[in-house]
Amino acid sequence: MQLAYEEGGEIRAATVLSTSGSGDTESWLATSLSGKQLKLKAKEVWLRFEQPSAQLAIDQASALAQEIDLQLLWDCAPINEFSFIDLALEYFGNSIEAVQKIALAIALQGAPIYFRRKGRGRFMRAPLEQLQAGLAAVERKNTELAQQERWTDELVEGVCPETLRSQAKNLLFAPDKNSLAYKAVMAACTIAGVTPAQLLLRCGAVESPLQFHQGMFLHHHFPHGTAHPIVHGIEANTLQTALANLPVSTVQAFSIDDASTTEIDDAFSVSAIPAGGYRIGVHIAAPALAIQKDDVFDQIARTRMSTVYFPGDKITMLPPALIQQFSLDAGSLRPTVSLYVEVDTEGQLTAVSPRSVIELVPIAANLRLEDLENNLTAEGLEENRAVDDPSIALPFQMELGVLWRTAKLFHAQRQTQRLANGLRAEQLGPAEPGALARDFLFEIKDKSGIEQIVIIPRQRGAVLDTVVAEWMIYCNSTWGRLIAEQGLPGLFRTQKGWGPLRTRMQTTPAPHEGLGLDYYAWCTSPLRRYTDLVNQWQLLAIIRHGVTAKMVAPFPPRDANLMGIAADFEASYQAYGEYQDRLEKYWCLRWLLQNSLPTAITVRHLKEGMARAELIPLHLPIPELASHARMTRAMIEVSEVDLLQLTASTRVKEIETLVDLVTLATPEINDNTPNS
Repeated sequence: MQLAYEEGGEIRAATVLSTSGSGDTESWLATSLSGKQLKLKAKEVWLRFEQPSAQLAIDQASALAQEIDLQLLWDCAPINEFSFIDLALEYFGNSIEAVQKIALAIALQGAPIYFRRKGRGRFMRAPLEQLQAGLAAVERKNTELAQQERWTDELVEGVCPETLRSQAKNLLFAPDKNSLAYKAVMAACTIAGVTPAQLLLRCGAVESPLQFHQGMFLHHHFPHGTAHPIVHGIEANTLQTALANLPVSTVQAFSIDDASTTEIDDAFSVSAIPAGGYRIGVHIAAPALAIQKDDVFDQIARTRMSTVYFPGDKITMLPPALIQQFSLDAGSLRPTVSLYVEVDTEGQLTAVSPRSVIELVPIAANLRLEDLENNLTAEGLEENRAVDDPSIALPFQMELGVLWRTAKLFHAQRQTQRLANGLRAEQLGPAEPGALARDFLFEIKDKSGIEQIVIIPRQRGAVLDTVVAEWMIYCNSTWGRLIAEQGLPGLFRTQKGWGPLRTRMQTTPAPHEGLGLDYYAWCTSPLRRYTDLVNQWQLLAIIRHGVTAKMVAPFPPRDANLMGIAADFEASYQAYGEYQDRLEKYWCLRWLLQNSLPTAITVRHLKEGMARAELIPLHLPIPELASHARMTRAMIEVSEVDLLQLTASTRVKEIETLVDLVTLATPEINDNTPNS
């Protein structure tokens, strides 16, 4: 005897081995079509039959079920609940066999739009309205599947349907995985053996790998675009009120930046003191005088947290119009928070305490590194005098000499503390010839519609770099100490211990071991970093109110909002840095392509098979170098570049054993460039 039964929503058949019980308690030991033995109870069995065999019955019934007209079956079915055998008699006639009964059971079980299941072998036909709605849904689904298949075919052929072209960014960066478009793209990717980005790039929906890298970053961090919601700066009346009664300084200040800097937020002044020595001023742009906590400009700055730098462009934290109002541009009179110190003729700080002042400062000049650094040497600044011949004198040469002498002393003091912290001393001045350059200037030029990439290395530690870095470090340290001693919270940059959280932002002071400082708070770039703007608010409260600053400071002690700002800044600053690294790698690979492939370049092994090119900041995995010493040089051939995956195919041509001991000694600390 054979049995038809339901398992997992499907009608199956089995051959009986033995029977026990009777009536409602009857049960059978049977063998399924897969050969598995199972025990079936009467309530689980739909039909008992002798012929044909279980396998043949299922095969024939499945084929016959495909031929059953479901609409006719629905028309034949009674309005009330019915048994599948009763409907089989109505549909096939009285002379029906087991195969026809099983076929009808399979058809009913597989047509939930037409029939509702009411129990073992019993059904009820769906109401007409629900049937029509269900059929319409099926038709719609079939139409969608046909559309999906057409899209998939076009994508595989390298053609992007216009409907998908407009959805390209969402498909790549925020796909709706239930949408037809996404399913079509993924199906095409499976057939073509590529990623969605590769597929849409090949189809022209993504114009270039650069657009993909930029689009991914902008989608996650600037979903509403990079344009500022407000294009104007501070209103004239508001600005005039904010700057009213500020004293005008008698100094002539000058800034030192590269040519691409438009947010000039620091400058210097050097004035001779009648009794001997000099008064040095570090002047920091003061947008915090006019930007109020929680106003619209604060909200913009807090949303962005920092200016985003990358080769060829940048995304500013503040609106350009506001930057122009506070940037320390030559020929302007700008509000600043100034730090004044006095030094003797040898550059040593005198006993006079540093003095912080809010004032208006005339900006005499914007010195550019590109114009000076090739003609300016440490030896040329050693003497405390102006050059007699104006034709060979550099701008502010005497002032730069004063700043340089004190900067050297600052550097030496920090190295003493670094050694006490168990770290190596940093070298003063440029690295020795042959050391890997660590700073680069990317120039992307358009020549007759073709982009030309120029990558210019700059050795860190040049005279002007040292002057700016050491004085900014001193300023950040002094103001960090001032905020801490007044008992106010601030955003302190700390570095202590080891591990991934070694360097971080926090609201309470702690040492920065890498810089050799007990206090360090970013304060010198308020036009570019939100941390500096926040700290400037705290400084303004201290300068204006002294010991009562806690009562009026925007962020009082234990302010939970400030802790949130520190965490948000860390996350944004890391993401922006990763984006800058990503685009630098992209342009480095473009630079290789520009020089045509295959091309040979020299690399230095760093660690664990990762190497860096000598001429450009391109890191590449070179497994053959994994067993060699750090700084081992190798000549490799780059034969292929993937601008989407940011990878390159390489082959080692020659490995040298030369080790650059100077570069080996380069410290791992990279947190001493507060102006970058």
